[in-house]
Amino acid sequence: MLAFVASGSVAALSRWTGNIETASTEVLTNRPEKATPTDPNAGEPLNLLLMGSDTREGENGKIGGNASDGARSDTTIILHVSGDRSRVDAISIPRDSTVDIPSCVTPDGSTTAPQHTKFNAAFAVGALVGGDTASGALCAMQTVETLTGVFLDGFMVIDFQGFQRMIDAVGGVELCIEEEINAPEANNLHLDPGVQTLHGAIALDYARARKGVGDGSDLGRIGRQQQFLAALVRTVMSADTLANPGKTLSFIDAVTSSMTMDDKTARLDNLTGLAYSLRNLGPGSVTFLTVPYATDPYNPNNVVWTSDAALLWENLKQDRPLDDDPATASASPSATNGTLAASGASASPSAADDETIDPTASPSTDDVKEAGREAFTGADTTAVCD
Repeated sequence: MLAFVASGSVAALSRWTGNIETASTEVLTNRPEKATPTDPNAGEPLNLLLMGSDTREGENGKIGGNASDGARSDTTIILHVSGDRSRVDAISIPRDSTVDIPSCVTPDGSTTAPQHTKFNAAFAVGALVGGDTASGALCAMQTVETLTGVFLDGFMVIDFQGFQRMIDAVGGVELCIEEEINAPEANNLHLDPGVQTLHGAIALDYARARKGVGDGSDLGRIGRQQQFLAALVRTVMSADTLANPGKTLSFIDAVTSSMTMDDKTARLDNLTGLAYSLRNLGPGSVTFLTVPYATDPYNPNNVVWTSDAALLWENLKQDRPLDDDPATASASPSATNGTLAASGASASPSAADDETIDPTASPSTDDVKEAGREAFTGADTTAVCD
């Protein structure tokens, strides 16, 4: 959307929205009416569910390798855009969260059975019963709304092809790799420590890698994905991308050609209005964090959401900064509040919004944020390379 602002091409955006496969959310009942933010003065917050699909349909099979039938979404992020368009929050949901998945309605009218299991089963069972990606996304969407009480305005799902193409479209993403990576199950991914530019295929393998990297957990992978997305935000918002029409057009074309989105979000007027209203955002206005969690006492391989998550969801519903605590008289959007710090959900937009990020810089240990466990913005440092 930011890239669209730079290109100024409504005709091109019309073509991009034509790329997107859409699905109606009309099958979902008892939903509040909301004004759609089509201009910078709308003042309405926006919540979208972003998912990465591991479907092997079409060319995705060649990229992702062999896998069991069906489609899963091990990457799920609630994207919150504030009503005043001054901040964006990206909240990762661990796939191994033990949750109650409700009975879901699919576009063809079918329903799934409720179950108590891992969160990522919501997408899988929806796709299995409904027979397509949209059904999986709608079930994940209904599950998040049931668990959090946060109304979601829509969803976006991107597959392997789309991810790989969008990275190549911007010429790769520069990232600090702190330790050697050997991940045989991620297409034999091997990366040496240091600052490197990851291009499409390698970037996809890095984002998917779990075993052979760090502690081998999905929680560790969430942290690395957040670091990568923050680096992508900096790349897309950089002058090198926004001042290059060819690069911006290629980037948006790559994303939309491999995306499934709900039909309301994909409307041309919605996308253009939202894009324009976000034109002044910088990397420091985009915050990444993970739902506050603890080890599931009944299954050490899973996690459960802690009581801090309740405040997180309430702040989302009220469109407040995520570390805001109304019960504290001195509550403020300061990163020093610490209300959710223990579970990694405390951060605020950095004053370094417009500063150039140097991944080779060596900040003090206190200045380095722990991605996945601690909230951080696109202007913060999460890794240090010699």
